[in-house]
Amino acid sequence: MAKTYNIAVIPGDGTGPEVITEGLKVLMAVSEKTGATFNFTTYDFGGERYLKTGEVLPDSAIREFRQMDAIYLGAIGHPKVKPGILEKGILLKLRFDLDQYINLRPVVLLPGISCPLKDKGPNDINFVVVRENTEGLYTGVGGFLRYGTPDEVAIQESINTRKGVERCVRYAFSLCKRRNKKRKLTLCGKTNVLTYAFDLWERVFYEVAKEYPEIKCDYAHVDALCMWMIKNPEWFDVVVTDNMFGDIITDLGAIIQGGMGIAAGANINPQGVSMFEPIGGSAPKYAGKNVINPLAAISAAQMMLENLGEQEAAQTVESAIIKVIQNHLKSLECGKMGHTTSEVGDLVAKYIRSA
Repeated sequence: MAKTYNIAVIPGDGTGPEVITEGLKVLMAVSEKTGATFNFTTYDFGGERYLKTGEVLPDSAIREFRQMDAIYLGAIGHPKVKPGILEKGILLKLRFDLDQYINLRPVVLLPGISCPLKDKGPNDINFVVVRENTEGLYTGVGGFLRYGTPDEVAIQESINTRKGVERCVRYAFSLCKRRNKKRKLTLCGKTNVLTYAFDLWERVFYEVAKEYPEIKCDYAHVDALCMWMIKNPEWFDVVVTDNMFGDIITDLGAIIQGGMGIAAGANINPQGVSMFEPIGGSAPKYAGKNVINPLAAISAAQMMLENLGEQEAAQTVESAIIKVIQNHLKSLECGKMGHTTSEVGDLVAKYIRSA
């Protein structure tokens, strides 16, 4: 029996509303094809609302989001708003208050996309980064001493709890088993310098590994892992790491899979509501020009379908994306696709309906 899903939609800033429009178009095509029903509730949180009202994200909205099946986010970031206000007030608040403790970033090179790495293709780049999403340096613990003077001290502390590390590591092991590909899980850290935080990560990692004898485990320093992602991306299946290192290596992953135009991510609470988004940012200079690539937002919708249990629908969306890339797009770069933003969404929706 087809299900009904209540989805909170936050188009956000810059090109966010444009790419979300195309994602919703694709989801409606999925609805026509599968019978699944989506009830969308749109929220105007972002830079324009903040500039008009001074409000970023009220607690009442968090309460409403808890009742949703998922959150679909476009982009956050406004050129007239000081950096950090919207990012902390919306993105981090959602992640922390909704306990979305997993940031999930697939790094998959789809057929038809030219890889910037020499002699590498889709068979070489297919892994997932599991990033801890609610601890580490992003907790905001720290402060200033003697602010604005020559003797100023800035302190930013990385908070890593046994609970937070273990639930992230367990999610990564479970995901690696479900993927059933290389069955290899890599811990990314810096044990030779960050001896306290990654001592905890390493101990938990190998303790949990005893429960998964079928999973091959290894470790890589973050700097070495960045090198190997370029030289030998085929080595990786699932990578698990902390908040800061995960933030860095996933942007590197986006480039080797074809760029920001195709990269999507998820903020997961396995027991609650999760949020799905393209990872390229708001790109305000392209806003309103109908030239931005919407495939990352459409891929985020695909991830949302997977998380909701609509696996067949998610596969249909991915197949449609691949067909559009192979048959229609000149490039994934903004303004160079050979089609407008809305035309790309129309093409994906067409392939879904004809599947």
